[in-house]
Amino acid sequence: MTNPMKLDRRAILKGAAGAALALPRLEVMGDEVNAELPRRFCALYTANGMSLPKSENGIDQWSWFPTQEENGKFVFGNSTAPLQPYREQLSFMGGLYHENGVKADPHTCSDMWLTGAPLHDSTRETYNTVGLDQYIAQHTKQHCRQPSLVLSIDAGVGFLSRTGTISYDIQGRPIPAENSPQRIFDRLFRADQDSLKAQREKLRSRIKLVDAVLESSRSFNRQLGAADRRKMDQYLASLNEIESRLMASERWIDIPIKDQDYSHLNLDVTSEDDPREYYRNMFDLISLAFDADITRSVAFMLNREDGMGISDTFPLKLGLSRTHHQLSHAGDKAGQLDFAKYDLFLSEQLAGFFDRLNHYQDQDGSVLDNTIVLYGSGASTTHWSKNLPTLVAGGRNMGLQHGKYWRDGETRMSILYLSILKSMKVEAESFSDSTGVLEDSIFS
Repeated sequence: MTNPMKLDRRAILKGAAGAALALPRLEVMGDEVNAELPRRFCALYTANGMSLPKSENGIDQWSWFPTQEENGKFVFGNSTAPLQPYREQLSFMGGLYHENGVKADPHTCSDMWLTGAPLHDSTRETYNTVGLDQYIAQHTKQHCRQPSLVLSIDAGVGFLSRTGTISYDIQGRPIPAENSPQRIFDRLFRADQDSLKAQREKLRSRIKLVDAVLESSRSFNRQLGAADRRKMDQYLASLNEIESRLMASERWIDIPIKDQDYSHLNLDVTSEDDPREYYRNMFDLISLAFDADITRSVAFMLNREDGMGISDTFPLKLGLSRTHHQLSHAGDKAGQLDFAKYDLFLSEQLAGFFDRLNHYQDQDGSVLDNTIVLYGSGASTTHWSKNLPTLVAGGRNMGLQHGKYWRDGETRMSILYLSILKSMKVEAESFSDSTGVLEDSIFS
């Protein structure tokens, strides 16, 4: 009897461009290959902070951070109650802050959330530095079809201090985000030779136009003002991002995508529609992308800062009294209670996402077990840059031990980020202004 074929763990395909491409994990490769974890990362950002009510309003039970303990365990507040079923898969992280966030305009908190960059320094050659999601993507992209997935409620990049993306490339340039479920689905699951060829031709024409403009005058860039130079740099970064995605897709074109059920998706929904339906479909798409191992790095900006964009009206659509930004500044009991109820709405969406990630199974556990989810905001409340609301979920197979409300005085957020990198087996001695990793925390 002949032995079944077993592929070598270093089996590769040669893409059209001649680049080496690692095959996805297949049963035929044997136990050694399949024992390797598909380590994933997902960053979820909500603007304007979370509700941390004033004690005089008498609604401490609506605090986003836990305020009580029972039998040595934290008690979920009303606004995070939907997350109770996932107690052993998540932890609250208190006392975190960006050292540079305290020095910068508080409205830049979303710009620096994943970078920790010194945005207050006007002498910098580049505005920002690489974001955690893109740092991770540089180490995971060889395993999947798309280097990363960058999403936001309003798409694009927005503008400085009112950004429409939380993702920055290795040069610190903002990466344009996508917000259309239909376009996201097509990009992730409907790549074929004809569509890729059409996209490639469109990209070439755009690059050709840019090259013609740049070559028309050697002094072109010097003639532009600072704002125009930033816009041109962002546009070029956008073209680079599109090209990198196309290259990745072209190399995987002959490898079939995992068979999945898409019948529950509503690809016609937009951010103008019911917020619940919109978020459900966006989280469904992220979950499907992780399950099919199409990407291992995702950043999703759920809301924008300072009243910008469509998401500011979401509380009104949900029957609450004021816009998101107005609620974040509320000092009265009614306003702070409605702010907390919007946090409750977001917790419901997060709970649904965790449920999906638990539903999808890898060989060695659920997708959530192999994914570190970072959820939080760049401000605590009313644009304050200390004690940033932060929740970390998943990653059981990466050594994370949950069910805690961790806090150790004031701690740099970058130290948490370096701890995440270490758990994902990403080689890094430091990240941003980190001074080490978290000790005696949720990380083993």
